[in-house]
This record gives sequence, structure tokens and C-alpha cells, in this order.
Amino acid sequence: MAPRALIQRYGNVLDALTRRRQSEAMRDETWLGPAIDIRPLLPELHNALLVLLRGLRAEDWGRPTACPGWTVHDVAAHVLADHVGRLSIHRDQFQPLAPDAGEAFPAFIHRINDEWVVAARRISPPLLIDLLSSTGTQMIQHWNDTDMTTLGWPVSWAGPEPAPVWLDAARDFTEYWTHHQQLAEALDRQGLTVADFLGPVLDTFMRALPHTLREVEARAGAAVEFVVPGPAGGTWICARTDRGWALSTRAGSQPAATVELDADTTWRLCTRGITPEQARARATVHGDEKLAGAALGIVSIIH
Repeated sequence: MAPRALIQRYGNVLDALTRRRQSEAMRDETWLGPAIDIRPLLPELHNALLVLLRGLRAEDWGRPTACPGWTVHDVAAHVLADHVGRLSIHRDQFQPLAPDAGEAFPAFIHRINDEWVVAARRISPPLLIDLLSSTGTQMIQHWNDTDMTTLGWPVSWAGPEPAPVWLDAARDFTEYWTHHQQLAEALDRQGLTVADFLGPVLDTFMRALPHTLREVEARAGAAVEFVVPGPAGGTWICARTDRGWALSTRAGSQPAATVELDADTTWRLCTRGITPEQARARATVHGDEKLAGAALGIVSIIH
């Protein structure tokens, strides 16, 4: 099927699912937990990136980062791609690309990301900063103009169904924050790890728990508790219901399993900066080891 036909078919399916679930999707709490509004944090995150990049020396742009094969310049160019993609697809309703026949969606994303980064190596650092400044400002305005209480496209790591727009916006925020952190660490600078930023990042990442546990069989009412101590942390309870797993911040009965993990390890686990096995070695686990191990398989990026 041609790319445009695929896009049209996907849009028709999305419209149908949206109409079916619209009335129930934006309750105060859904199976994804309470809504998050990260829009007030976007300007400061955007400005922090520009300040970081404007202070670089010529040789800093070539430093390697935690993204295999990508330099500081490459990661900054990838952020630009995120801005351009968000504005083009969601604001301007323009999407000329689609997966090739038989190409899985994660493979498609990784391919077009690499293609963009290679092409963007022709962009000078001053021009890259100017482009990031302009598109980042437009991206902030786009989210401020967007109704957070509707359903939008899926957030793949939270499930294949249309997701609340607030989750899509929060996903954007976590991606920008993660790339900022990767840049800061590559440059030996302090990242935005204060609770005001890391707290919403972790809260967003935990929305992947129901999808993470989707294939785990458990009795109705069984719950997994994920605890992150400290000012940026919190407690998230994912309980088995008759419709699957659902997230809550309210404790019910005694959880079948509890996982406690520090904030730094948690964000790295969710972005696959470390493996579940490495995280398990740092975690405190009580109760059902199988459930706890499944929870430690959480991933909150396209992987």
C-alpha cells in the first residue's frame, strides 16, 4: 500500500477509535493515571538547551554522547528533527513519510532519525542553534494552543490505542529532557535533575507500566507498586483489573510486589541507558519476583 494510503487508513481507524473512547478517555483518572500538564516547564527546558549550546567551543560539538555513534551536534540535530516533525505532522497536518512495506514502526523511526542526522551534519552550529530557537518556540506555542483533554495519536510505549494528548505532550517533554541530559553529561555539565524537572519526567515514564505488564497474568486486584524515593520520586501502583492493568497513585490492598529504585537509575532504565538486569541489581524488591521483574522491564521510549 502506498504511504499516503497507509496514512489515510490509519487516520480513519484513529477517528473511529477516538469517537468510541472520547467520552471515557479523559476522566480525572484513566487506566494511564491522572493527567499531567508539562506545558509550564517547556520554556525553561527550551531556554536551558539554547544556553547550553551557545556556550560550546568548536571542539565540543564533536564529543561523543550516550547515543551510539552520535555526537553532541548529532543529538542537537535530532532535537531539531523532533521539533520539525511535531510541527509539520500535528500542527500543519503534513506527513509525507511512512514505513516501507514490512518495516516495523520502531525500525522506521530509527531509520529516518539516522537519515536526518546524517543530512544535518551539513548544518553549522550557529545555524543549528538558530533553527532550534525558532522551531522550539513554535513547538511551545503549538502545545499551548492544543486541547490537552482530547485523544490523539498513540504513544507507542504506553500502548497501541489513541492516547490522551496530555500524554503525547508529556512524552515530548521527556524526550527533550532526556536529550538535554545526554548533552549535559557528554559535556560534563550539570543537567536538569532538580525535582521540578525530573519529577514530571519520572511521572510520565511510569505511564508505561500498564503496557509493560500487559502480558503478565495475575488475579484481579493484584498490584505492583513502584517506589522512587526522594523529592523527584513518588509511588505508582499498577493493578490488574478485568480489562487489563491500570495505573493509580492511590494505594489499595497490600501489593503483590514492590519495586524500589532511586530516581537516577529509574530514568536511565526507562530510556534504556541501563538494562533491566543492571536496574535489578540496584533495586529493593519485596513480594512476587515475577511481577517485580516484569515491572523492571519498563521502557518509555520507542525501542
